[in-house]
Amino acid sequence: MVKTLLIANRGEIAIRVARTAREMGIETVAAFAESDREALHVRQADRAVSLGDGPPLDTYLSIPRVLEAARESGADAVHPGYGFLSEDAAFARAVEEAGLVWVGPPASAMEEMGEKLRARRRMEAAGVPVVPGSRPDAASDPELAGEAERLGFPLLVKASAGGGGKGMSRVERREDLPAALALARRVAGAAFGDETVYLERLLDSPRHVEFQIFGDRQGNVVHLFERECSVQRRHQKIVEETPCAALDAPLRARMGEAAVAAARAAGYIGAGTVEFLLDRDRRFYFLEMNTRLQVEHPITEETLGIDLVRAQIEIADGAPLPAAWRSGGLAPRGHAIELRLYAEDPIEFLPRKGSVLAYSEPSGPGVRVDSGIERGSAVGLEYDPLLAKLVVSAEDRGAAIARARRALAEWVVLGVETNAPLLARVLESEEFWSGRYDTGIVSRLSAAGNAEVPEAVWIAAALAFSTDSGGGSGPSTPERDGRGDPWAGGSAWRAGA
Repeated sequence: MVKTLLIANRGEIAIRVARTAREMGIETVAAFAESDREALHVRQADRAVSLGDGPPLDTYLSIPRVLEAARESGADAVHPGYGFLSEDAAFARAVEEAGLVWVGPPASAMEEMGEKLRARRRMEAAGVPVVPGSRPDAASDPELAGEAERLGFPLLVKASAGGGGKGMSRVERREDLPAALALARRVAGAAFGDETVYLERLLDSPRHVEFQIFGDRQGNVVHLFERECSVQRRHQKIVEETPCAALDAPLRARMGEAAVAAARAAGYIGAGTVEFLLDRDRRFYFLEMNTRLQVEHPITEETLGIDLVRAQIEIADGAPLPAAWRSGGLAPRGHAIELRLYAEDPIEFLPRKGSVLAYSEPSGPGVRVDSGIERGSAVGLEYDPLLAKLVVSAEDRGAAIARARRALAEWVVLGVETNAPLLARVLESEEFWSGRYDTGIVSRLSAAGNAEVPEAVWIAAALAFSTDSGGGSGPSTPERDGRGDPWAGGSAWRAGA
């Protein structure tokens, strides 16, 4: 049995994992970079071990340092959360070779599904539909140009080893392909250490629908229904909901069966997500598999009344899936929505930094907040800008949207700019309310919203952020030096003045 769990992560997911571990009577250890020494997730753990100073590559992304922290703390298990090393097969293998329990899928499954070209071949062999794409052996520019003619324009250039939209670009015309390939290879090489790219047919106005899957060491694999993830900015999700308004019972069953087939083909154990694109004709295609817990896992928990982190730990410890899961006894109840709060401007989506001067979470029936910040928290630029997640549940979709709007309006975060205005715009939009939206919803709302901003607001914003409060002549930005940031100033500036 797991007695001491090292959490190889930070922020809200580290706190989320620690809460479940505490309920299970498991001691928690926070492995932290020195810049996070006073962070909330460090203080809330039972014990904490420093990973040293330096950038993420030398701390949270350093396999030797994380393993040393596990040895130093006496931990007998490691939970990676999501991000950082969570999908690194080398890390999973190193944890197990060190004699520790790895709370995640086998390294072999991570390798099989982490490389997109290999995953596509595996899915085709398993009978899971995939988006039409270039041949796996097409690597050179001339070969890919020939494949582009076969697939037709527009199309997508994608990084084989990538995720989160990195290395992905849309190509409208054949003459733009060489430059897109060169850019994708550079980005993929820098981000993933692998410059392999491939082409994929661009589906017109698709929906992004994922299925939560779980497997155990006894060979059982189940799906725990779907999540709609089409509200995205720059290929990153910001709003998720379940159930998906576009699915009826027969289509849900077919997609769920395909998700289970995908997991079985990979020899999967633990929590994972099979992601699909759903086109206008209700045809679905395998997109990718995330071999970890997803950021949006709470909405599945809220509609099913389960704890996915507890199941992760129990399965890693050798337990079978719960009997109700294996027998098909679970049935979703009501509707749930998650809103991701990012430290970024809500127009260009550029990350922001600052100090949280005031923080107050919404509450009430059906309201849950998974947060990694508090009043006084420092928000920097070196980590993912996700600050917290608002999760609401209600008896139906309309009630859940109304609850989300109310809770979002009550959420107070001062001192760092967030995407809350964009989240509010999504919830208030007729397109979202109708349930008939797709992955282009944010770009359409952003374009409409920007056009509606009065000229005076742009002028005021330019003055506020470009004036050098120190008396210099050059422009200044909060990201660069803190000057010109109204929250950092001592003047009588106030929001809405």
